[in-house]
Amino acid sequence: MSRLLWSPPESRRRQARLAGFSAHLQSRRGVAADTDYFSIHAWALEHPEAFWSSVWDFCAVLAECKGERVLEDGQHFPGARWFPDARLNFAENLLRRRDEGVALIGLLENGQRREVTHAELYQRVAGLAARLRQVGIQPGDRVAGFLPNVPETVIAMLAAASLGAVWSSCSPDFGINGVLDRFGQIQPRVLFCADGYYYNGKAIDCLPRARGILAEIDSVEQLVVVPVLSDAPDLAGLPGAVLFDDYADPAATGIDFARLPFDHPLYVMYSSGTTGVPKCIVHGAGGTLLQHLKEHQLMCDIGPEDVFFYFTTCGWMMWNWLASGLASGATLVLYDGSPFARKGRLLLDAIDREGITVFGTSAKFLAALEKTGIVPRESHRLDSLKTILSTGSPLSHESFAWVYEAVKADVCLSSISGGTDILSCFVGGSVTLPVWQGEIQAPGLGMAVAIWNEAGQSVVEEKGELVCTAPFPSCPLGFWNDPEGQRFHEAYFDRFPGVWAHGDYGEITAHGGFIIHGRSDAVLNPGGVRIGTAEIYRQVEQVEEVLESIVIGQQWQDDVRVVLFVVLREGVVLDDALRQRIREQIRRNTTPRHVPAKILQVADIPRTLSGKIVELAVRNVVHGEPVKNTDALANPEALDLYRDLPELQ
Repeated sequence: MSRLLWSPPESRRRQARLAGFSAHLQSRRGVAADTDYFSIHAWALEHPEAFWSSVWDFCAVLAECKGERVLEDGQHFPGARWFPDARLNFAENLLRRRDEGVALIGLLENGQRREVTHAELYQRVAGLAARLRQVGIQPGDRVAGFLPNVPETVIAMLAAASLGAVWSSCSPDFGINGVLDRFGQIQPRVLFCADGYYYNGKAIDCLPRARGILAEIDSVEQLVVVPVLSDAPDLAGLPGAVLFDDYADPAATGIDFARLPFDHPLYVMYSSGTTGVPKCIVHGAGGTLLQHLKEHQLMCDIGPEDVFFYFTTCGWMMWNWLASGLASGATLVLYDGSPFARKGRLLLDAIDREGITVFGTSAKFLAALEKTGIVPRESHRLDSLKTILSTGSPLSHESFAWVYEAVKADVCLSSISGGTDILSCFVGGSVTLPVWQGEIQAPGLGMAVAIWNEAGQSVVEEKGELVCTAPFPSCPLGFWNDPEGQRFHEAYFDRFPGVWAHGDYGEITAHGGFIIHGRSDAVLNPGGVRIGTAEIYRQVEQVEEVLESIVIGQQWQDDVRVVLFVVLREGVVLDDALRQRIREQIRRNTTPRHVPAKILQVADIPRTLSGKIVELAVRNVVHGEPVKNTDALANPEALDLYRDLPELQ
């Protein structure tokens, strides 16, 4: 049974925006007073049109018109259309605050810091949008960013969105082929790039890669360079390139927002691309806005008084999610650099210095911070911190406990899970709900999430596939260059017709929360028993000598055997005694089926550019099969460590 780690004080529940939403539902919809989270969730599933219309009204979506119809063809999934008569602009909603309050705080690993007020943000977007309009950027044209997480990236995205152009971004740690695999498919007309970025104590020049990209993507009409490493970067060899501030129109004072249909394309996002050319996932403006407003305000309780941080690059969906915090009036903290700079203290310092109230990070960061021996509650004040969000991979039971023991006792720790596919969360947190060790607090409001077994039956406290059984506004519009929708349908709806199968392996707990045990395609299957990889990682992380690990299933003698690879602390060697301790830790806390047949030491673990470990790529290498797209990896050379290992022959 999970241990209760935190319960929200009554004052926090009463003051939460969800309480205001409950009062809104009572006055407008006749819903019972003081309705709690799970009751609102149940009501939303019974009355989806009323729920999403209420989210629109409560969060005060800015629009030319909302329209009378909320859901068209709601019986079709995919195929349902939300707010088919609405006309709105995404950027207008993010630029609703135009006062002298701070909108963006830009932090770099080398210590540089900048502030942009809401008024200044509006003016800078206006200048850039005017120039884009002058060069003929139209609704539906693509504008791309090969950029670090700096204020100019947000400004460029908002300028593009204000015109109805489609924004797409990659972080500057992508290699040329990785960028071409993405932007080459969507053919952008304008490309924003930085002269470079700082990471792990180094300054990395991006302009040589920009030249290579321009040589291969002939749709780009203009390259706009953001100075990061130098105020006056050398633009030689970049024909027609112009600096960011020089490109903007200084005479522009306002923005003529293009108000477009609810499902007008806003973003093109990309799948990880580790099994082939990345899928280009198209997301609509209205669905993205409404879903993010719901998650930020009704679940994370974010508003104008908040300072909101998420560690992310511009190649990960969490950047888009963070940027939407402007629609709730929050101050965003943008950090670019290594999260482990100064052994993680740099980000902890930022909490105190900037007054961060909502701190978003990854399970990997929290586990690594714990391994360093740092006790943040002793080294930092953390007075402002009220919510910690974690995503990217399952957060272990032990990391849950460590946060409350070593970071802060009075904080809402919300593990959240969704994906690039939906640009949001299927399951997540609420500041009005208790935190149980190892559990994601609840299904997302308005999301018909369930766990299904192999027979397509809904189960509780039993492992299975995470599915969504009804339409939701942030369902993608489809894939780029997939006019019949065949690839889109195959990706999500082939397994259970009319039901979104997300590809996560999890369970619903007795508290109504969720545990994600890993990706379905990485599930181990020794002797026909399905095992989520997170179940093993949780135990291995408890062994002091182990820094991180990756586990796969290897085909062996007409069955599957579990193979565990470990990265050990410096100077530690994997001997029989340590192998035995690892096995005992796993056996004692799981089952004999979970115990690896082989445990091998490696120097590194391959990861995607967003930091996720790639079990499938390692599995392919071990089986002598090709890894189709190593450009999707941050450290593709690590795969060589897993080739032709004699211990696995």
